[in-house]
Amino acid sequence: MAAVIPFVSIQFKLGANLGASVILRPMSVFVTQKIFSDFPCAHRQWRHAGHCKFVHGYSRSFTLDFGCESLSPEGFGVDFGGFKELKSWLEDQFDHTCLINADDPELATFEDLHERGIVKLRVLPNVSMENTAKYVFDHVAPWIQENTGGRAWLISVECRENQKNSGLYRP
Repeated sequence: MAAVIPFVSIQFKLGANLGASVILRPMSVFVTQKIFSDFPCAHRQWRHAGHCKFVHGYSRSFTLDFGCESLSPEGFGVDFGGFKELKSWLEDQFDHTCLINADDPELATFEDLHERGIVKLRVLPNVSMENTAKYVFDHVAPWIQENTGGRAWLISVECRENQKNSGLYRP
């Protein structure tokens, strides 16, 4: 389910010649940010011509931005106390795991390593920071809608592999 994000409102003004003009103005939105950090995992980009084709690791972190037009009765955009399920999912996906692209030609090798208990394999459509951000977004967006009764929505997810590099997904 796609979230409707009200970043702009549209007004129509009829001029003297009865032509319409459009005025775009920002809407007021509360933004709440949650950071989940320190998920050590390994990955590889098998198509990369350089060193990223080799299995290597980072301690990934995720920054999630949530939006809402009105706060909860407690004054929250989202209640972080209800994030245990989300944190558990992130840990299952990214804590001490080996992330491999679904189309990696060595996928069977990694599946064998997983079966032998050598790696904790997670197969993603693509393990780049940008695609991992989208993968997390696609899981969290319906979750936050359900858990807030549609009051809050997910604006963006940033996936960071270190202090210098990250990817952001914002539909």
